[in-house]
Amino acid sequence: MSLMISVSGIRGIVGESLSPENLVAFSQAFATLLHGQGQKNETGENFIPKVVIGRDTRPTGDAIATLVGSTMTLCGCNVIDLGIATTPTVEIATAAEQADGGIIVTASHNPVEWNALKLLDRKGEFLDESAVQQLLDIFGEKKFTLADWKHVGTLEQKHDYDGEHIRRILSLPCIDRDTIAAQRFRVLIDAVEGAGSSIVPELCRQLGVEEIETISCNGTGIFPRNPEPLAENLVETVDCLKKKQCDFAIVVDPDVDRLALICEDGALFGEEYSLVACADFYLQHKQGDIVNNLSSTRALRDIAKKHGQTCYSSKVGEANVVTLMKKRKAVIGGEGNGGIILPELHYGRDALVGIALILQALAEWREKDSANRTISGFRKQYPDYFMAKQKVRLSDKPENLQDQLLTIASAFPEASINTEDGMKLDFPEEWVHIRPSNTEPILRIYTEAKSMERAEKLAETFIREIGSKIDTL
Repeated sequence: MSLMISVSGIRGIVGESLSPENLVAFSQAFATLLHGQGQKNETGENFIPKVVIGRDTRPTGDAIATLVGSTMTLCGCNVIDLGIATTPTVEIATAAEQADGGIIVTASHNPVEWNALKLLDRKGEFLDESAVQQLLDIFGEKKFTLADWKHVGTLEQKHDYDGEHIRRILSLPCIDRDTIAAQRFRVLIDAVEGAGSSIVPELCRQLGVEEIETISCNGTGIFPRNPEPLAENLVETVDCLKKKQCDFAIVVDPDVDRLALICEDGALFGEEYSLVACADFYLQHKQGDIVNNLSSTRALRDIAKKHGQTCYSSKVGEANVVTLMKKRKAVIGGEGNGGIILPELHYGRDALVGIALILQALAEWREKDSANRTISGFRKQYPDYFMAKQKVRLSDKPENLQDQLLTIASAFPEASINTEDGMKLDFPEEWVHIRPSNTEPILRIYTEAKSMERAEKLAETFIREIGSKIDTL
C-alpha cells in the first residue's frame, strides 16, 4: 500500500507506507511552508510559527505525535500539544491559540493499523488546494527550513480544550440545557474506543442527559469493530441499546467528525439524516442557505426548500464544502457521512455540535408531540430516500475518463448533467454520481432513489454502462 496524499494530509499503514522517514519529511515540509508564509516581526527577528498538535487514541498516535512535535521544534516551530483530542477540538484550538497551523494525528475511520497527519491552516481549516500544492512541492524537493541550536522551538502541553469546546457548544443561542434535561433522556454512547471516549459522555452530561450508558468508551484505541459507523459494524451496539433500554444511541468515529444515530428499535437513523435533522432544526433559529457535497442526499434540498432557502452542492471533500459555504454565506452545511459544519461555532465537521443540535431538536419535538416520543417517530418527519454505494476497479486510469463518462451520460438525455466532480446525473426522482478516487484506480458510484431496490438497480445499470465503455477489472 503506497502513501496516500490528499487535501487533508498523508495517511498510510504504520510500519509500511507511513514510515518514520515519511512522517519526518512531511512534518519538515509543513514547517517549511509555515515559515514561508510568515514574516519577520517588528524587531527584525525571524518568524517563529506556532503549531497545535492533537491525536486520536490509536496505539501509534503517541509515538507519531512525539516524533512530529519534535521535528517541528527542530524546524524552528513552537508546538502546543493537546494530547488526545478530537479533530474538531484541534480545529477550534488552532484558531483560539492564533496558531499558524495545526496537525491532527488520526486516520479517522480507517482500521487501527492506519494512521495519518491531517493539516490545518491558521483558521483551523484544512489547507486549500494552493497550499497543498506548495506543500507537495516542498515535500518532493526536500528543501526544508531547519533551525540552528539557538532557534529550536518549544513544546508546551495544554489539555483544557475539551472543556473549551463543550463551553462553546453550550453557549450557542439555540441550545437550552433545561429543555433537554426536561426530557430525561437515557442515551447509549459508542465512541469505538476513540478520541470521543471522554468528551462525548461529558458533553451529554453537561447538556442535561439524565442517564448515560457507554460502550467502547475506555479510550484504548483498540477498535472492537470496524470503526466506520455502518449498519454491519454496529450489531453489538444495537444489542446493547436494546438491553439497556435506551432512547437512542450516539455513535462517533475515532476522531469525532462523523455522527451516526441508532433509533430505539435498533434501526439506523441514517448518517445522511444527521445533517438533515440538524439543518431542519437550525434553520428555525437562523435563516440562510445550506451546502452539502454532490454525493449527499436530496433530502437536504427538500429541507432547504421547506424553509425557503437554497441547498448548494460542492465537490466531495470537507475543504470544498467549506469553500462553497463561505462563498454562499451558508449558515449550516456538511457532508452526508454524518459530518455537520456550523460556521457559528467553526468551519469544520463536528459530531459534538451535531449531538447538541440533535438533542435540542428532539427535545423540542417531544414537547410538541407527546403522543409519539421515540426518535424513530422523529425520523419519520423527513422525506425518505435510499442510497446505494458501489465501486468499480479500473484496469488503468484512462486519460480521457471524463470524455468516456460524458459518452455514458449521452444515453440519458432526460437527466441534467454536472461535471464538477466526475459526473452526476440528476433525474426527476433519483440521481447517480460517478467520480474517480483520488488515491486508487477505482470509480465510486453513488445512487439515490425512493427505494433501496431502485437505488441498487440504478447502480447496476451504470456499472454495466461503465463496463461497456471503460476497461475495468
